[in-house]
Amino acid sequence: MKKILPIVLLSSLLCFCQRNPAIIAELYALPKKLKEVSGIVFTTNSQLAWVLEDSGNANEIYGLNSEGKLKKTITIAKTQNIDWEDITKDSRENLYIGDFGNNDNIRKDLAIYKIDKDSLYNESVTPSYKISFAYPEQTQFPPKKTELFYDVEAFIEYQNNFYLFTKNRSKGFDGTTFLYKVPNKAGFHQAKLLGKFKAEGGYQNAAITSATISPDGKKVVLLSHSQIWIFDNFKSDNFFLGKVKRVQLNHYSQKEAICFKDNSTLLIADEKTKKIGGIVYELNLNSIN
Repeated sequence: MKKILPIVLLSSLLCFCQRNPAIIAELYALPKKLKEVSGIVFTTNSQLAWVLEDSGNANEIYGLNSEGKLKKTITIAKTQNIDWEDITKDSRENLYIGDFGNNDNIRKDLAIYKIDKDSLYNESVTPSYKISFAYPEQTQFPPKKTELFYDVEAFIEYQNNFYLFTKNRSKGFDGTTFLYKVPNKAGFHQAKLLGKFKAEGGYQNAAITSATISPDGKKVVLLSHSQIWIFDNFKSDNFFLGKVKRVQLNHYSQKEAICFKDNSTLLIADEKTKKIGGIVYELNLNSIN
């Protein structure tokens, strides 16, 4: 039976809180070996949720069925898991691994790997190509402690471009996340700064840990340990210019991964810390409209 947890909706446009019958439900526990899941993506052709772990773990991705059983383990050949922080897909369901975790803001080897959908039946896969990039605004490695803006744990693919949402690690954290654009094309690129958004809350509640876009391309969702932000009605790829809702999950854990299962259903995963977490949750967005 699914374990049901209440959530509270806060509309940042109306500036008042209201309770809704929205629910977050525990779907299943992650396999014991997956203690540091940092990204999740669902593919409809395989009906699997693909997850990965961050730095210090294997250069592998894992396919889980609807009961959380480990159905596929694929080694990503000719790569190193320096700090894999998110996984996403394009409209054709090719997968992309974001090796751009940068806690200390010192990396000069930021990368994204493309995994062709037709290779996901194999036990070992070589990326179709590698995308490398840098932030033009970063001139020091590391920057000052008040300018640690260049860690990323969240990205999406949309219309042949990647969109990265930074995890602010600056002294005097104010919730600001930056939106960068990188072309989905092999080779080295300078990321383009599109905009910024100030998430409400302190570091533990407002630092961005994952992102996802709905299959129809109409909603972008950002995740923190205790909240999500839903962006829609955007007219350009600066998603921050659209309408935004903040949803408080009323459930704190080290949530590191989020994806759309369909246009109205989110999957959220948290890391196993002590006796907490290591769970995949489900959230129906229709329940908070």
